Amino acid sequence: MLERIISILIGYACGLFQTAYIYGRINHIDIRNHGSGNAGTTNALRTLGKKAGILTFLGDFIKPMAAALFVWLLFRGNKDVRVLETYAGLGAILGHIFPFYLKFRGGKGIATIAGVSTVFCFRGGCLYVIPVMMLFFAVVVAVTRYVSVGSICAVLACFAWIVIEGQRGAIAMSRSQLYEAYALIAVYTLIAIAKHRANIKRLLKGTENKIFQKKEK
Repeated sequence: MLERIISILIGYACGLFQTAYIYGRINHIDIRNHGSGNAGTTNALRTLGKKAGILTFLGDFIKPMAAALFVWLLFRGNKDVRVLETYAGLGAILGHIFPFYLKFRGGKGIATIAGVSTVFCFRGGCLYVIPVMMLFFAVVVAVTRYVSVGSICAVLACFAWIVIEGQRGAIAMSRSQLYEAYALIAVYTLIAIAKHRANIKRLLKGTENKIFQKKEK
C-alpha cells in the first residue's frame, strides 16, 4: 500500500507541471482567463496558436512518462512495478487536473491520459493500441468537428480495448495486476468524462464550439 501511495504522490508532483499555464505566463497571460478557461491543448491552440498547442500537448503527454520512469527507478525490483507505474499515471492526471497551487484549476487531462495509456500499453506489450486510438480520435474529430466528442470517445474506446486485450492475454501482466490496472484506468477515464460535463451540456444544447470554427464578427 505504501508503494502505491508514494507512486501517486510522485505522479501528482509531475502532473503539477502545467504546460499551457506556464506557456501562457511566458506570453503574459493566464490562459485560464481566456477562451474556454481550460489549461489544456485545445484552449492553448485556440488562444495562443499552433506552437502553443503542440508544446502543450507534448508537455502534458510526457509528464506521466516521467512519473512512470521515476517510479520504475524507485521500485524496479517490485513484482508489481507495472501497476505502480499506473498509479503514478493516475497521480499525474490528478496533478494536471487539480493543481493545488492554481486553486485546483488545471486541464481536462486528455493529453496526460494519452501519455499514461502509452506507458501502460508499451510496458504491457500492446503499444499498437495507441496509434489506433489516435487515429480513432482524429476520425471522430474530423467527422463531428468537436474535440470534446473525440476526446470522450477516445478515452472510452481506449479503456474498452485495453480490457479486451488484457482479457485475451495480450497484455503481459497477471490477472490480479490486470484487474487492479483496469480499476485505475476506469477511475481516470471517469474523471476525464466528468471534466467534460460542461462540454456535454453545450453539445446537448447545440452551443459547443467546433474546431477551426470562425468566430462571428
